[in-house]
Amino acid sequence: MKTKITAAILLLAGITTVNAQNYDIKKNKTYAEISAKTDGKWEGRKYIGGTVFKNVDKLKLAPEHTDHSFDIRYEGPGWENNRIGYRLYLDWRNAIDIFGKKTSENILPKVGQDNFDSYHEMSDWGADILKAGKGIGIGSIDRYLNNEKLHFREVDSTIANVYNKSNESIVKIDYYGWKTASDKINFQSELTIKPDQLYTQHTFKASQAIQGICTGIVKQKNTELLKKESKNKKWAYLATYGQQSLVPDKLGMAIFYEVKTVESIADTDLDYLLIFKPTTKPTSFYLLGAWEQEVNGIKTQEEFVKYLDQQLEVLNKKGKM
Repeated sequence: MKTKITAAILLLAGITTVNAQNYDIKKNKTYAEISAKTDGKWEGRKYIGGTVFKNVDKLKLAPEHTDHSFDIRYEGPGWENNRIGYRLYLDWRNAIDIFGKKTSENILPKVGQDNFDSYHEMSDWGADILKAGKGIGIGSIDRYLNNEKLHFREVDSTIANVYNKSNESIVKIDYYGWKTASDKINFQSELTIKPDQLYTQHTFKASQAIQGICTGIVKQKNTELLKKESKNKKWAYLATYGQQSLVPDKLGMAIFYEVKTVESIADTDLDYLLIFKPTTKPTSFYLLGAWEQEVNGIKTQEEFVKYLDQQLEVLNKKGKM
């Protein structure tokens, strides 16, 4: 009876539970999750009480949800492989952050279970290593109009889904009624991570072709900006490298993008931005972080550039990673 009641509560909250029997987190090299509390209550924009976070495969954001509402573990969905982890702030900020990993094991189920952001402190598995602040993080989506970055402050509803397969894990987010300037659109992001690689493929689709959809890399001090096009001029990367992690130590960040999809590059106070051409067609790019404390990690700018150039050559030959 208790199981049925719990399931009913989750369904009413817009949540579907994960069938853990279908996925072996210790065996597989990728993992995605979103974890929420369901037995507390809202007081204004804060979620008070609740006994434990429950992993779910579908979550509809509560209308009250904002940053630091405490209803979602580490503030949004997370995805990882045997080399690196990422998370997305599932609120108006919509920024992607990096979990640096010192192990090849899946670690996300451990993160944020103490109802606090202790993952900012270094542990045996690693830590949150990127300070997004007011920036875009790495490879997330905003809109850039009239020299202003517009976030996801006005959205009718947001639904996040996670999928775990034997060879990849996926986070898919649907934003319904995203309002910026005089436009109101539906928008979908799909983030896919595969084993053994540093990158995540980010595919997005807008219901209307509007100006200014952008991605980018948050600016940090002590970094060098790196840019390069492939031999066939179809692909390029935008990257930064330097002592820019929260540790602090060396971290590289990069976005690989299809040249024909990008209208311009903006160097702003907070970010390096790639502004996409208006389209309703699916658009894909690749985002990545490379942390020096990763197992067999990239430890110098020369190694990072070599790695980027190798990936660019793959795109030059195959058109995909």
